[in-house]
Amino acid sequence: MISQLASRSSSVVSKLRDDARNARAGVRRQPVFPIGRAAELVGRTPAAIREAEKDGRLPEPPRTSTNRRVGYTLAQLNDMRGVFGTRPWRAPEDPCCVLAVQNFKGGVGKSTTAVHMAQHLAIQGYRVALIDCDSQGSATTLFGYVPDLDLSEDDTLYPFLRQEEMHSLDYALRKTHFDGLELIPANLRLFQSEYELAARMARGGGQLLDRLAQGIASISDRFDVIIMDPPPALGAISLSVLRAANALVVPTPPTVMDFASTTAFLAMLDETIQELAERDLAPSLKFVRFVASKVDENKSMQRELIGLMRSIYGHSMVRMPLKDSAEIDNATARLMTVYEQDGPITSKSVRDRCLTSLDGVNSEIEVDIRSMWPSHSTRLRNEGLA
Repeated sequence: MISQLASRSSSVVSKLRDDARNARAGVRRQPVFPIGRAAELVGRTPAAIREAEKDGRLPEPPRTSTNRRVGYTLAQLNDMRGVFGTRPWRAPEDPCCVLAVQNFKGGVGKSTTAVHMAQHLAIQGYRVALIDCDSQGSATTLFGYVPDLDLSEDDTLYPFLRQEEMHSLDYALRKTHFDGLELIPANLRLFQSEYELAARMARGGGQLLDRLAQGIASISDRFDVIIMDPPPALGAISLSVLRAANALVVPTPPTVMDFASTTAFLAMLDETIQELAERDLAPSLKFVRFVASKVDENKSMQRELIGLMRSIYGHSMVRMPLKDSAEIDNATARLMTVYEQDGPITSKSVRDRCLTSLDGVNSEIEVDIRSMWPSHSTRLRNEGLA
């Protein structure tokens, strides 16, 4: 019976994918920005962009039949940043930020947070890798893949985690439709590696906890930020993610059950770090941030819990809540994100509120990331952010 139900479900998902071909990863296009927004993102004026186009430093964007600019792709924005010297990359001697978006409870908005954060940073001009470490493949799905139809186990972390003779994760990186953002996808086969890693560790292979960290080290020189989306459980992969990370973001919906779960997560995390420390395997976290996720501010209990969380977590709590928005839900149903939509799916006001929420959360974490880099310290002070 289970086999039949699984087959029927896969058929429906396959049909949804084929009916929405524009949501397929292979044919999705980059987001496009009007000149005003492009200038804001690049750090120059519209006049400076037009001048660079006139003198040949930049190519002019295509125009419509009425001579209106079509807009600029993210790749063109990054070319502008190169011409104007405004790329926000870390210096080679700065550490790559390896950030885990982690909570041991499912349904807290972990993958939504990870993907929107990765895309936000790419839009800002950073070089980003997103590693989907969760066999459910939710982050992978948001890039337009149906994991167990479009991908094999060889496209995931699975070969690297089980074959010690492999030395780099480069084989699994794939370009996305966001310039500067690459993805290591996941599918259900990755779940098998949980058992294999656990079994090998039980036989004395404690060094396997460093396996993911070794893989990340093999590609870290190419990126400013590497974001990991681990499974919602304390298993071998989650421990490997924790070991590899130097920053942690914990999404927590403001409900009693989710807050209690996060409290348990922190207790388990503390115990786990102490045990890892006894083996000289403890992670070195530069920052830990809590995000109030899936927030409905019309609910008084949620407002009270957010206040409680702020009093407990203090400066570790991101000021802007990540709101529960119909714009996110509708984009997700299309295997997409809010950042790649040309316009609102719901209404302009709902989209604007959603973007304000997403940008607020991601911008605050962006400052934390930049604070890890000595090369950015002067700029942060000049911007009043240090």
